[in-house]
Amino acid sequence: MGEFAGWELPLWYTSIIDEHKAVRENVGIFDVSHMGELFVEGREAESCLNYLITNNVSKLEVGDILYSPMCNEQGGIIDDLLVYRISTDSFMLVVNASNTDKDFNWVVNNSKTFDVEVSNKSHEYSLISFQGPKVQEQLQKYLKEIDLEKFNYFTFKEIELEGENVLISRTGYTGEDGFEIYLSPKIVVKVWDNLINLTREVDGKPCGLGSRDTLRFEAKLLLYGNDIDETTTPLEANIKWTIDFSKDFIGKGALLSQMEEGIKRKLVGIEIFDKMPVRHGNEIYNNNDENIGYVTSGLKSPTLNKNLALGYVSIPYSSIGSKLTIINRNKRLSAQVVKTPFYRGSVKSNK
Repeated sequence: MGEFAGWELPLWYTSIIDEHKAVRENVGIFDVSHMGELFVEGREAESCLNYLITNNVSKLEVGDILYSPMCNEQGGIIDDLLVYRISTDSFMLVVNASNTDKDFNWVVNNSKTFDVEVSNKSHEYSLISFQGPKVQEQLQKYLKEIDLEKFNYFTFKEIELEGENVLISRTGYTGEDGFEIYLSPKIVVKVWDNLINLTREVDGKPCGLGSRDTLRFEAKLLLYGNDIDETTTPLEANIKWTIDFSKDFIGKGALLSQMEEGIKRKLVGIEIFDKMPVRHGNEIYNNNDENIGYVTSGLKSPTLNKNLALGYVSIPYSSIGSKLTIINRNKRLSAQVVKTPFYRGSVKSNK
């Protein structure tokens, strides 16, 4: 167990590698009840959210989900979040646990000119994430009233489960197919126990934060506080596709200026040709011993058996094949920029 954002959470149950492998090959179940759930509701909820985030919520039908950064005036990322369109004028924001209070205050303070009500209902929700290539067949045994085959990626449904209304979405943070269930703390243990039994049928495992990190890393799913924060912009983080410049939003001017001037650095994938893994903060150099960036995340990939990293590097060294040197514990490690995501799993796509 370990402390994270004020929560005591499992880092692993058996081992990080075992749990990582279970999700890649079969099924893994995660308790991610620490995530925050904020609600923006009211007549101007859509226009308010479009002002708050870079992506465009107007394209969401009821039951659709959107990924987006939320930026400050300088274009720095306050958080990356999911937007669930509950109804025409009601939205749920799923935010990172460490940012829940910060995000809530930011949304409240920047929504005062809109006719909306903002609420933090994080403590009303538990959240179970069920991930892996065998999740659909296993979950279908429990959720008999809906056809999971017709359940599209990045959509959600509200259903009744164990006598309560729950929200289930086809989402996840592993690079594999998966479903996430937002439910009352009153029934979460009962639902967890049922899902654990379904998990064990196919040699799956309960999984902790350790494997959650290794899984998301291989799929190049960004980790707030490591890969992105208020000093990095969506353009630098290589997620320009999450920005809709056709609307007004906080940070738009700064991002337009950065785009016109040209970004000076970019988040890239890196392979290290050494057994020593690299860590967040390790400095990156070019062949002339000039500091050109830093590592944001790094580990030996359990799936690919390669020593990999994500990091920001100066634009001249951001193309695939660029040679780099990373310094860790005074040792010079040879590396190069590689294509991302490092791994593509069973995750669904509507494209």
